[in-house]
Amino acid sequence: MIYDFLVIGGGISGASAAYELASQGSVLLLEAEKSAGYHSTGRSAALFTRNYGAPTVRRINAASAPFFKSPPVGFCDTPLLSPRGSLTVAAPGDEVALEPLLAASEPGEEVVRVTVDEALERVPFLRPERVADAVFEANVTDIDVAGLHQSFLKGLRARRGAVLTSQRVVALERGAGGWTVKTASESHEAGMVINAAGAWADQIGKLAGAKPIGLVAKRRTAIIIDAPDGTDIPGLPAVDFAGTDIYLKPDAGKLMASPGDATPIEPQDVQPDEMDIAILADWLQRETLIPVKRIPHSWAGLRNFVADEVPVVGFDDELEGFFWLAGQGGYGIMMAPALAQHTMHLCTANQPSPSLIALGIDDDALSPNRLR
Repeated sequence: MIYDFLVIGGGISGASAAYELASQGSVLLLEAEKSAGYHSTGRSAALFTRNYGAPTVRRINAASAPFFKSPPVGFCDTPLLSPRGSLTVAAPGDEVALEPLLAASEPGEEVVRVTVDEALERVPFLRPERVADAVFEANVTDIDVAGLHQSFLKGLRARRGAVLTSQRVVALERGAGGWTVKTASESHEAGMVINAAGAWADQIGKLAGAKPIGLVAKRRTAIIIDAPDGTDIPGLPAVDFAGTDIYLKPDAGKLMASPGDATPIEPQDVQPDEMDIAILADWLQRETLIPVKRIPHSWAGLRNFVADEVPVVGFDDELEGFFWLAGQGGYGIMMAPALAQHTMHLCTANQPSPSLIALGIDDDALSPNRLR
């Protein structure tokens, strides 16, 4: 069989793009690991907020919002978003770090200053002497990442798309009729290849003969800890600490904490760094009232960036039928619906998504060719 579209990578980007493309033609999705979404998507505890990232990223998030709030009929059994809210606190001397957040406020997506007493009421384990100022964003929501990812895969199969796991790509060849994509055990043919291989996207590009886009994988560490006794965990907002990259959020009756690290690393099955964990645990005990008695679980994931930290979505101008979908950084879950629709429009009509055009984003803004 010659597929219309062959998608390499079964994380949220590849799964969402394959789902959209399957409405327009035959699709095969190849995943290198035993399960789709193993490296980044499966290790994400994402929030949805339009006030996060560079201006282009925020506009893409805005384009994704309608899908999250009102997904297609039958796409999922439960809501994709649930209320959370986000509190950002500033220690004495870090108050100025709140100003960019307040400046990002807009009608319907308000970021408002709250008193120190209000901040302490929302998050009782903050140290009062370490909170000089605070802002609150009510419309931040939790994303059901696993539900979103599985719904894209389920929808892909419902549209007669195929998903093959444990199929690491080892060769790509361009012929007169399209692409031949080889794994260790199989060979497949397709008219177009969509490179959604996450941290491995430049490696897939090299196999195809493409110039690199300069993708850099960066490690992000997270730990699970117990909240202080008596904490209303479900009612807590996410908590960011201005002047640092550290953040906390509720997670299945406990707290997830991250140092917000972004350590460059070779693409791999990344593991948390013990020193990062120790430094984070020490900081939490000094700067909050959380007694870190044990860390029952820790992990790390990969976030992948190009130089301008804007996603790479578009055809390679030197390789016919080779499409890049990479470099989503820490925003991939939020941007997935909009970028998947953009991918479908470019691949089938050679035109950007209307929702992105309406927000002032054309195909040149995201094209891989801007990086060369």
